[in-house]
Amino acid sequence: MAAQSQYILPNDLPVALLDCEEAFSLLSTEEKLYTHFLSRASFYGGLIVLFQTSPESPAIYILLNRLFRAQEPSVLHGVAQSQGLSDEEYQALLVYTAGFFANMGNYKSFGDTKFVPNLPKEKLEKLLRASEAFTKDPKGMETLWKMVEDRMYSLEPQERQLGLGDHGISTYFSANCTLEDAELIQKFLDSKSISAYNTRLFKTQDKGSRAKYEVRLASVSKEGSADGSSDLSNLLGQFEFEGHEIQVTRGDYYPLLLRVRENLEKAKVYASNENQRKMLEEYGRSFQEGSIQAHKEGSKHWVEDKGPIVESYIGFIESYRDPFGSRGEFEGFVAVVNKSVSARFAQLVSAAEKLIASLPWPSSYEKDSFLRPDFTSLDVVTFSGSGIPAGINIPNYDDIRQSVGFKNVSLGNVLSVSSATEREKLTFLCEGDKDVFNKYRGPSFEVQVGLHELLGHGSGKLFVQDEKGAFNFDKDSVINPETGEHVKSWYKPGETWDSKFSTIASTYEECRAECVGLYLCVNEEVLRIFGHEAQEAQDILYVNWLNMVRAGLMGLEYYTPETGKWRQAHMQARFVILRVLLEAKEDFVTITQKVGADGLPDAQVSLDRTKIMSVGRPAIQQFLQRLQVYKSTADVDSGREMYDGYSKVTDEDPYKFLTLRDIVIKRKEERKLFVQINTRLAGDNVEVLRYDNNPPGMILSVLQRFSNDEEELERSMLELSSADAFYWEKQDSR
Repeated sequence: MAAQSQYILPNDLPVALLDCEEAFSLLSTEEKLYTHFLSRASFYGGLIVLFQTSPESPAIYILLNRLFRAQEPSVLHGVAQSQGLSDEEYQALLVYTAGFFANMGNYKSFGDTKFVPNLPKEKLEKLLRASEAFTKDPKGMETLWKMVEDRMYSLEPQERQLGLGDHGISTYFSANCTLEDAELIQKFLDSKSISAYNTRLFKTQDKGSRAKYEVRLASVSKEGSADGSSDLSNLLGQFEFEGHEIQVTRGDYYPLLLRVRENLEKAKVYASNENQRKMLEEYGRSFQEGSIQAHKEGSKHWVEDKGPIVESYIGFIESYRDPFGSRGEFEGFVAVVNKSVSARFAQLVSAAEKLIASLPWPSSYEKDSFLRPDFTSLDVVTFSGSGIPAGINIPNYDDIRQSVGFKNVSLGNVLSVSSATEREKLTFLCEGDKDVFNKYRGPSFEVQVGLHELLGHGSGKLFVQDEKGAFNFDKDSVINPETGEHVKSWYKPGETWDSKFSTIASTYEECRAECVGLYLCVNEEVLRIFGHEAQEAQDILYVNWLNMVRAGLMGLEYYTPETGKWRQAHMQARFVILRVLLEAKEDFVTITQKVGADGLPDAQVSLDRTKIMSVGRPAIQQFLQRLQVYKSTADVDSGREMYDGYSKVTDEDPYKFLTLRDIVIKRKEERKLFVQINTRLAGDNVEVLRYDNNPPGMILSVLQRFSNDEEELERSMLELSSADAFYWEKQDSR
């Protein structure tokens, strides 16, 4: 039976090559070797994402690998035809496999929705049994198929999206964990000053007995104790907390992290300076011991490594896909600096202090001193994880950001291919907007990404009380501009932005950064830095605002009415901004429903460019101040009430957002998959392996990543997956 359309990938799924050959070719031999080993570490670590996505993802990955490794896509096509599969059905399998590899699991990285193969299960099984892979190892392939066949195709309501408890699937938590369990364990972690970034939570409970919790750290070491010199020396073991038994263990993903650490050691030989060597040393210690403190030390050296030719970062980074918002997905990237574009960003950094001072909150809500960051444009060589962003502002550790600083990167070769759309495929715009939108969407997105990363994520202060009772702000003089009274709340010892704002932390912060981009993109100096003046500059700022409200409408695809949950932080943020600008009235933004040229329901969003300064910017100014004040003061109640209010999706007049959601889903455009190169040692040098920008090219690029140890690697992955499988078995109690 054909799957519901929103849970399948279309056969014409767009695939783009992430081209970096020219940038890579300009590196020295040492820089190429440094890049190669960091890429190996990143790709090995990226396999962890399979274990962070769904119970079935590791086994599906191995099944598809073995299938196409034995017979490349062009060869397997003939087998498929002999077994009665149509060309469309075989293409559907290629698309599913490419999508699975690109997302590193069977849930979309952007939207957290499950996708299933768009061919009958019986036909896929028939192809598997006729394949060379099955002939070579019938028992192994049979076992893998039995492990995944039900979940691979299942669209039970709970399995359609990632989520916690009854709201979806999450392998950051055992299936029996609830929001209350997550809150309890977060309180425990805060009390011990343990970061949740590299943890998972497992709960066991026999009938009639109290629950027991295991907090498991990711590490190579599986020992239950750490030596006295480690920051984990008093944190591993058994604890009683609020009447509950909690055990802190380690060793999660150990075979994969071992390979990560080994390749970081090899990369260290080719590091170009002491900061890079110390950075890699601390990362290695972090992955060996399970220590986030070591990763923080490595991140400090990374921030201090100014202007490298080869840029990289690796670890448990972004918490978007943890339903509770505290645990980090593994991510690793390696990229080469684009010097000409980076020069523009350096000018933006030089203007940053003045631009930050113009943001709509009192100076007491800004960092005491501006820590001048690196801001570079990079051509990505390797990006492992569930998806590839257009820009990054890291590290995410608040204490380092406030005291040492951070870095911004714009991923140039991602930007250049991700924003291109054919005119006839542009949705929800009037004909008069399409040409200017298509012409300036790329340049305007570059401006927005730059402002979002540097001055959005890079601005603002958190009011904190430390363990000794000292405050990082003057409690007796700082006024809350929303109330006119002295500040009454702040972050207590052990609390962080992520732990305090938890489920809304990611989307709230993305919304704040997007608002900073809108607020500052009208600045003529900013536009001039990016090379835009006169009418072109006016068109670019218009397209930036128009793109934001269009994205807000398109964001409805990522809302799940059945659970009342949003599945994507950035798209929820853009919908919230759309609501704020609709609230500004004066017909500044309008949404109308209509009948499309194809005779089906359609919608159109418009923005009055003559009112950006008089209506739009004041609305964003007021909203942005509230976002910052609630964030600075740890006022989670006010922040959540405001943000949840704007995030609400109903079918009430005048906008009927639920009806609009149906239209958006029927006319949605699929996000591009990115095919990445591989690097391979060739004597004393490194060579590049390039692939076609289509599903077979995507598949081959993944097949050739681990050719040196693929069988041993797969055995280790299966052992890891099988050891924890019972936590997600479909039963009532555990």
